[in-house]
Amino acid sequence: MKLFKIVLILILVLVTGGFAQEQLRSQLFTTVEELLNKARAQNGELFAPSNFSKAMKYYAEANDYYERGKSLEDIRESIKNGEAYFTKVLDLCKLGDATFSSVTAARTDADSAGARKHATELWEKGEKYFQSAGEELESGSLANAKEEGKKAEESYRSAELEAIKANYLSPARELLNRADEMDVVKNAQKTLQNAWRVARQVEGMLKGNRYDTDEARQLAQEAKIEAAHSIHLHRTIEQYKIDEKSLEDIILIAEGEIKKIAVSLGLNVHFDNGLTGAVIEIQNALKERDSKSAGDAEASRLANETIKQKNAEIENLKKQNDLMVRRLGTLSDAEKKLQDEGKELQRKLALKHEQEETVKSFLSLFTEQEANIVREGDNIIIRMYGLTFGVAKSSIESEFYPLLAKLQQAIRKFPSSQVTIEGHTDSQGSDDANQTLSEKRANAIAEYLMANMSVDPPIMSQGYGESRPIASNDTPEGRTKNRRIDVVIVPQWK
Repeated sequence: MKLFKIVLILILVLVTGGFAQEQLRSQLFTTVEELLNKARAQNGELFAPSNFSKAMKYYAEANDYYERGKSLEDIRESIKNGEAYFTKVLDLCKLGDATFSSVTAARTDADSAGARKHATELWEKGEKYFQSAGEELESGSLANAKEEGKKAEESYRSAELEAIKANYLSPARELLNRADEMDVVKNAQKTLQNAWRVARQVEGMLKGNRYDTDEARQLAQEAKIEAAHSIHLHRTIEQYKIDEKSLEDIILIAEGEIKKIAVSLGLNVHFDNGLTGAVIEIQNALKERDSKSAGDAEASRLANETIKQKNAEIENLKKQNDLMVRRLGTLSDAEKKLQDEGKELQRKLALKHEQEETVKSFLSLFTEQEANIVREGDNIIIRMYGLTFGVAKSSIESEFYPLLAKLQQAIRKFPSSQVTIEGHTDSQGSDDANQTLSEKRANAIAEYLMANMSVDPPIMSQGYGESRPIASNDTPEGRTKNRRIDVVIVPQWK
């Protein structure tokens, strides 16, 4: 028993001692670590690299002293020096924000495009210039800082463009380089030249406007296909040469492939007038089949509609018959029920009228370019077409504040209702990136609204990425419609 008490006391000493150590460290390092986090959040490593490095040196030194059990005086001295340099860093960050705003924007865009991986040399060059600009800013030479910052911005923009080109053209370039190594030009010169032409066209489009990438993406795919086509032609021709195929053999092979298609359509084509006559015959057969299919589909649709209508009529007659049977059994109860139903119907009609008047009252708030109002049952969806974001961005530009003010007016017309901000993207980019981007955009709108109006319950946000398109992602117009913010209001009517 005595031994147990001794062990218990030792455990208590160890536990309370550890707790005291944690409290001491918190008291010593809280302020310096808060300054460190602020400096990092404000790009202190870029705007004031020298001061940031010194601050980190003293911070590391203080940690080392603490771990080794040095005197509190030595620890506090290192922490004090670290705090002093972090404070200098934060002061320089304010100046850096104003001086290097375009540089940091270029750096962010380049990083988002994957410049670290796809344009490493240009990225590192930009980082070197940016560090030099920060050092000049620290030394008080604002003119030199701006000059170095300009060089950094140019490097970042070049890196961004190279990364975008790499993202779009890498598959095509790999095939084109392979085609050159295989000397494809001797057998498929025209096809290979066309692939290079399209690839250069993509580069020109991206150089002219790197952010309008829809057409460039499609052309890059075409360049890839044509490059692969040229390699296929080269290999096929080389094999024909090995097999000593004559021109007659090659034409007969082509006719054989076309005949397979004709047989699948129930046709018996001939090639006495060459390939063209057979192709035209196949085309006519396909048009006739498509026309017949369209007619059959329309007839089927009409028949289905008729069946649905008749079924509805039968169901309605059954309900009327059941109602008459119940009325004959208990007439007085039925009369009372009818009175109650009449009152309930009047209440619902009045509520419906109130709903419609409320919706009408804010329809005039938005122009067609700003928003579209969609009804899903009792729910109301405000489709904010006029609210857009920069490429891969989720920050709200000040130009959209007036439109968001109109949105607040609309939401206030539905007090105590649940409001959800939904973010949607098109299909360009990866699923994960689109999901994350849609969530960030929806959350940004929800936070803005909550900060500028008092609502209960709180406004919710939800990102759906590319999973809920309202138009085809195969056209620029469809993708524009799919990149949207939907404000879903679930009214709480009395």
